[in-house]
Amino acid sequence: MNEIKLKKVWDKVLSGIKPSVSRGTFAALLKPTSLLSINAKTASVAATSPMVINMLKTRFLKEIEESLYLHTGEKVSVIFVPRVGVMLKNKDIDEGPLFAEQTIKNAGNEEKTIGHLPRVRPDFTFNNFAVSGSNQLATVSAQTVAGNIGKSYNPLFIYGPVGVGKTHLMHAIANKVYVDNPSQKIIYITSEEFTNEVVEAIRSNDTGRMKKRFRSANLLIIDDIQFVEGKEKVQEELFHTFNILIDKGSQIALSSDRPPHEIKKLEKRLSSRFAGGLTVDIAKPDFELKTAILLIKAKKFGFDLPIDVAKYLAEQATDTRSLEGLLLRVVTEAKTKNETLTLKVAQQSLGNFVPEKTHHLHADDVIDQVCSFYRIKPTMLTGPKRDAFLVRARHITMFILKEELGLTLTNIGNVMGGRDHTTIMHAVDKVRDLMNNKKEIQEEILGITKTIRG
Repeated sequence: MNEIKLKKVWDKVLSGIKPSVSRGTFAALLKPTSLLSINAKTASVAATSPMVINMLKTRFLKEIEESLYLHTGEKVSVIFVPRVGVMLKNKDIDEGPLFAEQTIKNAGNEEKTIGHLPRVRPDFTFNNFAVSGSNQLATVSAQTVAGNIGKSYNPLFIYGPVGVGKTHLMHAIANKVYVDNPSQKIIYITSEEFTNEVVEAIRSNDTGRMKKRFRSANLLIIDDIQFVEGKEKVQEELFHTFNILIDKGSQIALSSDRPPHEIKKLEKRLSSRFAGGLTVDIAKPDFELKTAILLIKAKKFGFDLPIDVAKYLAEQATDTRSLEGLLLRVVTEAKTKNETLTLKVAQQSLGNFVPEKTHHLHADDVIDQVCSFYRIKPTMLTGPKRDAFLVRARHITMFILKEELGLTLTNIGNVMGGRDHTTIMHAVDKVRDLMNNKKEIQEEILGITKTIRG
């Protein structure tokens, strides 16, 4: 549906719900929402804040889905997403389907072969991207941007640790936009390549050509944007390019290993621009998602992978990037020996090649050890009291949960008694700064983490 049709459908949906709620509730919760996209399985609805999203999910999800079915004839699952300028975490959204089922088609509704976009992998599409709670918000946001460039979330800033699928989503956006409209000028580039182009343009006194190339794009995607930190000239060029593209309605999509405010040597004006659209994180994949990724990769290789083997490999993998290596090893060995790939064959095949697994840690392990170290009770650590010794222990706990376990700020807030994500950010940044200046803090954190990891 185009934007006009989406608005008409949503007006009908809200009109159907309006008589059953109070005027104040409708004005505060429902009226500011909008329908961003709808397909055969999912409808994306934008709301104004995390609090509103939670209230909509709790109070109106069923009514909205029923009203959508009434006016569209489609039974869809509704996913609430934030409006531009809101920072959300995956914890703030509903769990969704394990596999994304969006088929890339052209304007004639026919599947189209892709693959001649420079630097973009044709196999990195939404259709073969496994989805679970850890990456659902990022996936929906990327799909929304790809379907309506320059008008939904601009810029889209996706961040997360290595190997969680950020680059796949960046390529998927480019592929989807190209399939829908091949005439669009699409540039995908890493921040290192962008840096090299800026440096070379300055060296050869040919900045005009470089500026024209980037500032004429309809879609500019920069991967690993964190590597521009500390590069003054590169940041200046990026800032002006950013403003020109936004002003002309072009779309910008960025990926990073951390949110804008944590990129330390990034100019404030640029950090502000990065955070001006939608900032969304991808957490490390859980067991179910790793299993799903293995099944997708096996299908891509034309191999029928037994589910028990997929689960076994998912348990062994330390991260998503090791999944394909494990899969190829067991599949190749089974084919070489002309054996059926069973769990026993997979176990024998891997032998000593299974990556060393880190000790699985839970937030409770961290809290227990911190409490033992400082001789306090867990209720004191997560409670409201602000005695200096409690605040110190609390901040260090938040830091370890973020740095060692890789939990999202929202998850940490929930573990620490329902604290706001901005409180967690402040604590983590403060401890990080203290570690650079106070040896005793370094020793305390080192002692706690060593004990936790045995």
